Amino acid sequence: MSAATEHSETRPPIAYRIRGGEPVIGQIRALGAKNFATKAMVAALLGDTPTQLLNYPAIGDVAITREMLTAIGVVLTDEEDALLIDPAGLGSACVPIPDSGSNRIPILLLGALLHRFEEVSVPVLGGCRIGERPVDFHLTAIEQFGGEVITTAEGYIARRRGRLRGAQIKLPYPSVGATETCLFLSVLAEGRSVIANAAIEPEIIELITMLRAMGAVIFTSAGREIRVEGVRRLAGTRMKILGDRIEAASWACLAGASNGDITVSGINPNNLGNFLGYFQQVGGGFELIDSDTVRFFRRTPLTPTVVETDVYPGFSTDWQQPFAIMLTQAHGISIIHETVYENRFGYLKALNILGANTQLTTHCLGGLLCRYRDANHEHSAIIVGPTPLHAEETAITIPDLRAGLAYIIAAAIARGTSLIFGVPMLERGYGDVVPRLSRMNLQIERLLAADVTASSRR
Repeated sequence: MSAATEHSETRPPIAYRIRGGEPVIGQIRALGAKNFATKAMVAALLGDTPTQLLNYPAIGDVAITREMLTAIGVVLTDEEDALLIDPAGLGSACVPIPDSGSNRIPILLLGALLHRFEEVSVPVLGGCRIGERPVDFHLTAIEQFGGEVITTAEGYIARRRGRLRGAQIKLPYPSVGATETCLFLSVLAEGRSVIANAAIEPEIIELITMLRAMGAVIFTSAGREIRVEGVRRLAGTRMKILGDRIEAASWACLAGASNGDITVSGINPNNLGNFLGYFQQVGGGFELIDSDTVRFFRRTPLTPTVVETDVYPGFSTDWQQPFAIMLTQAHGISIIHETVYENRFGYLKALNILGANTQLTTHCLGGLLCRYRDANHEHSAIIVGPTPLHAEETAITIPDLRAGLAYIIAAAIARGTSLIFGVPMLERGYGDVVPRLSRMNLQIERLLAADVTASSRR
């Protein structure tokens, strides 16, 4: 059963039980990328004919986005491994709060729907609590394209008079979400737009490819600059969701941390970028099996390193949690300097309960220019290893989506049994976790409330 289906059940899974301590060996396929799938669903609304998305992942965030689109009149139809999105019936510009939760998609709908409606309203945003994720970049962009934005207690209202006009935008920070909003605003705006200091993550490049296939005229150049010539209309297209590079790197860290051997398919290794370099630096090895399959293993005993997260092509902030688990098994002192979000190390407390030796500091332990210097945020982590991890029916609760998969890796290398709570948070971004991991040699099972109660009585 898919994660998207389970979100609608009256008795959703509340925990995973994992018995770890052995090298994890086997094969697993990376699903379609969460960070592109939901954005592609929004992009489909810009076309006046249906769009077909292939390889879309059955995850919670897709289910939440689907619920929002259905509520405003979009027809979504499943076709085997594809999702058909028909915006012809789009009749409402008032996006409701989904019953199944919320994510970061409403702010993107604000810009996309403004081409169809003179007034659009969206609810306040949800998502993981990993630090400030302000929407001012998005709102300012809408105003620069000729719109007006009103902030209310319930959410945001955007208005326009006439067609949106091309704009010259320089983002204060290469934000992925803000870049997406600017793309959605610019492709149907009148005239030329320039987006400077734009994000250039693989998912952004894939979104540009999709918009081009729909009829948008977009040029990229060196120096994080995107130029767009606005057109009158876009048509639907057929697009395959690229493999999830965040998930693939996490399975690599599982292999490295457990001294295992995992072959990951469904991923373009070119999209793993600097992760591969750091993975090799600490003692990991990889073998390219074919164009979308990579084998990961531990090549030598793990050694410490200094990692600084950064916007692409730097080391992704979403890679640091699983990488930190691997560093607990490295011989020496490692540093992770988080420069993208200021509050992303909350998961380390649970690692220390399992036996890890980590500390946090407000200092910038690295050489990158950091937005959080002298701001008193605990955004640098010190990890001392190797420390064997142990669990005796130890219960830990997932604080955010990416930390959830890191906890699975920690439980996999810990000797004993771990209970991981907060499963719906994890399954917003990762689908069919238990079936896919069970096909390897990892002992993992999904528990419902009654199962946990029975377990606690034993």
